[in-house]
Order: sequence, then C-alpha cells, then structure tokens
Amino acid sequence: MKNWAADKSVCLLLVAILWSSSRILFAGPGPLATDGKDYSKEPPPVEKSWCETPSLWEVRIGAPGWLAGLSGESGVKGIVDSVDVSFDQLVRHLTHFPVALSVNARYRRWEFWVDGQYIEVGTSATLPGLLFTDANVHIKNALAEGFVGYRLINCDNANLTLFAGARWTYLMGDLSIFDNGDARLVRLRELLGIRKRLDFSDSIDWVDPVIGLRGRVKIWKATKLFAEGDVGGFNANADTAFELRREGRTIRRESVDSTDWSYQVAGGLEIQLTRQIWTQVGWRYMKYDFKKNGFTDKNEMNGPFLQTGLNF
Repeated sequence: MKNWAADKSVCLLLVAILWSSSRILFAGPGPLATDGKDYSKEPPPVEKSWCETPSLWEVRIGAPGWLAGLSGESGVKGIVDSVDVSFDQLVRHLTHFPVALSVNARYRRWEFWVDGQYIEVGTSATLPGLLFTDANVHIKNALAEGFVGYRLINCDNANLTLFAGARWTYLMGDLSIFDNGDARLVRLRELLGIRKRLDFSDSIDWVDPVIGLRGRVKIWKATKLFAEGDVGGFNANADTAFELRREGRTIRRESVDSTDWSYQVAGGLEIQLTRQIWTQVGWRYMKYDFKKNGFTDKNEMNGPFLQTGLNF
C-alpha cells in the first residue's frame, strides 16, 4: 500500500514537470518584467498594406527605341502607293537614324508627359495597273505628343491612369515613278501618254485629340507589367480628299472620303535595374487612317519596343 502511494506521488510529480516544461518550450521566451511594462496590453504589429501610396513627386526620362515595320498606303497629290517594310528590314531602309525622347512627371495622382520621334524610310515598289512602272517612295514621319493624366489607382505595386491630350503628326512624301525599261511596252506607253518619269513631293501636318489608358502592375520584386492604349483623331481634321486615277489616255481626279483616325497599343515588361535606372521591353503597334486633300497615310507601324531611362 505504501509502495502504491509512493508510485502515485512520483507520477504526479512527473506530470507536473512535463506540463511546466511544455509551457516553457512552446511559449517561447517571455519578456522580463523587470522594466515594469505590461506587455500583455501592447497592440499587435500592423501589417503592411499591399497598396502603399507612392512618393509625392516622380520624374522619369527615357530614350525609346522602336524597330517598327511600316506597311499600308501612302499618297502625295492624289498618287497612292503601297509600302511594306518589315521591322527586320527596317535598318536597311532607314535613311536617317531615328530620334526619340520621352519625359514623364507625376505629382500625387496627376501625371504629365511628352514624347516624340522622327523617322525616315525609303523603299522601291511596283505599281500595279500602270504597265509595270516602278516607283521609289521616301517617307518622313514625325510625331510629338503631350498628355495630362489622372491615376484612378495610385499604388506602388499597381497604377492605372486615364489620360487625354494631343498628338502632332508631320508627314512628307517623295514619290518618283519611272519606266522600268521594258522594251515591249515603249510604243504602248507613248500611245497612252505615260511619261518616262514623274516626281511628286509634298508635306502636311496636323494635330489630333487623343484619349487613352495606361498602367503598370508589379509581378515580382523589381519587375512590372506595363500596358498602354489610346485612340485619336475622331475625324477632327477630316475635310475633302481626292485620288488620281487613269482611264485610258487621261488621268481623272476622283473624290474620296476624308478620314482622320489613329490607334495605338503597347505593352511589355518593365525592370528596375537600379534605384534610378529602369528599362522597358515590349511590343508597340500604331495605325493611322488619314486622308485629306491629296494626302494619304493609311499605314501601320508595328514592332519590338525598347526604352531605357532614369527616374528621380
């Protein structure tokens, strides 16, 4: 009987020791009460919000490069010709090195930015329906844009901006039509009154209203997805338009619908290389649907896009 009582006491002592040890092991180190503070009443730590408000000011300056192919129709003084230069052929058709620059500034939710580019492309083509006459086309294109935007979403990890502004476009076209030297058609060309060489050159510029959306979202550490799209023109500069067409031995001036629209989309990856240097890699597409007086610009520019810049 005495042995059973002793065993019972030992068991109770072991249970008490194990209970105390488990509290020490699983509760972790507790604060020392020697400083006189009641740690049980301290508030829990505040979790960091996913949508942290960015800094008050931000300035970004970039140097974009766009290896855009050019395809569509261009016309000067009513003579319309087709152009098709893919982006992998662009370097061989550039007559001058393209120039581009972008400047962005933000204050709170308001954004202001301008950008521009200048490019010259030259190519040769065969005009269908004109006795296999050849043509040289030289196109100069410049654009400058200015926008004001308001951030609908304003976070470090994501932002979405609604913007409006204007786009200035300059277009100059040189078109030379000449006999390709086919001896079988010499007499027929003389009868039809087709000269051996015709040169056309003219320029035009216009300003379009533009509205659009752009945004960025963080996907991993210093990497973000970016996208932008806009629509411009809205037939603001539409007036009258014409094209020259041959009928027999005469050239007839024919009225056509005048239009003024433009569309643009771009997207890709943005990587913050250092605290002040960033780069964007993506794709950009832009289309003009402009026809006024004797000018035609129904071209698409489409190709890879690369931009590197500084942020302050």
